[in-house]
Amino acid sequence: MKNTVKQVEKKTEQKINLVEGMFKPSEASHIINALIDQKINYHKIQRLSLCEGNENCDTTYENSRIQELKQEKEVAKGYIDTARRENYEIVINGTLDITFIKK
Repeated sequence: MKNTVKQVEKKTEQKINLVEGMFKPSEASHIINALIDQKINYHKIQRLSLCEGNENCDTTYENSRIQELKQEKEVAKGYIDTARRENYEIVINGTLDITFIKK
């Protein structure tokens, strides 16, 4: 039997500059929380979709991702609280890299 390695073709198609700028801590908090909350909601909907009609479905990935995002939200809160306490503004740069991968 011959082992073959599937060659993966990657091609970056688009970069989206989602967030860029300097923000007051309250503004940064709002932006960061909104982005994380959207991802949490996405995974909750994915989990619900997987379990529709099958209460024994495996939602391990979705559950762990939701927990990771909640933890990241708490880390961000602490970071922003420090900025607020020490009178800093916060620079946020967030770019989405969208890549196609050939199947």
